Amino acid sequence: MHFTKGHGTGNDFVIIEDADGALDLTAERVAALCHRRFGIGADGVLRVVRSAKDPAAAGLAADAEWFMDYRNSDGSIAEMCGNGVRVFTRYLVSRGLATPTPDGIPIATRAGLVLAVLEGDQIRVRMRSPRVFAAGTATTGPLTFPGVAVDCGNPHLVCGLHDGLALSSLDLHLPPGYDHAVFPDGVNVEFVVPAAPVAGADLHVDMRVYERGSGETLSCGSGALAVGAVALRDAGLATGVVAVDLPGGRLTVTHDAGDQWWLAGPAVLVASGELL
Repeated sequence: MHFTKGHGTGNDFVIIEDADGALDLTAERVAALCHRRFGIGADGVLRVVRSAKDPAAAGLAADAEWFMDYRNSDGSIAEMCGNGVRVFTRYLVSRGLATPTPDGIPIATRAGLVLAVLEGDQIRVRMRSPRVFAAGTATTGPLTFPGVAVDCGNPHLVCGLHDGLALSSLDLHLPPGYDHAVFPDGVNVEFVVPAAPVAGADLHVDMRVYERGSGETLSCGSGALAVGAVALRDAGLATGVVAVDLPGGRLTVTHDAGDQWWLAGPAVLVASGELL
């Protein structure tokens, strides 16, 4: 089996091309591929399959030729991955499976249709509009943080740090506690602090994230989208640009005048090979 390895701001993926949906990609196989000692090592697997060939995406086949079948590193299925869709797009173009256009490349996901626009080293994706829908809390050790629940096609809990706590002080080796009644299918938890102003952005924040099914990662694209939505809301801004700095690099979230939400950042393919 041929594979490619890629990442978006350090959030890394094993990419498997399975155009006709013939591969039996079990949870055990995904977990083995993602293991950082006994496998290739990654935060997740991106399976590249034609939308018409997968029941999860067949309804979007008329709008998008390709479906991003995303799996977390523990083998569980996820609805969306903002970094993954940029890496997925980079792979399609590098393999000649899609041609960049000014209008973008449509990609099917379990959270619906997204649109990816190549802009040099960056890829900008029109994401599903985030929906802030509830309050919640997260706990790490003895600490409890109030948060905001956000639906980005997948679930997020955005928590601002208080009492001058630094992001580096958080222990994210274990999953944060959360309200299972609010998040019955689990949740990605983002911890956020404000940062100094930067050129080209209305707001600037620093963020760490614990992703369900993968643990702490260097970056989470849909998490950055959730953080951007909460930051703009809290600042009283109907539109704007939010720079989100993560351990793996910077992502940019934009809510434009047309009520569209965009996530931009790099997407890099680093290696390819054959699985034995």
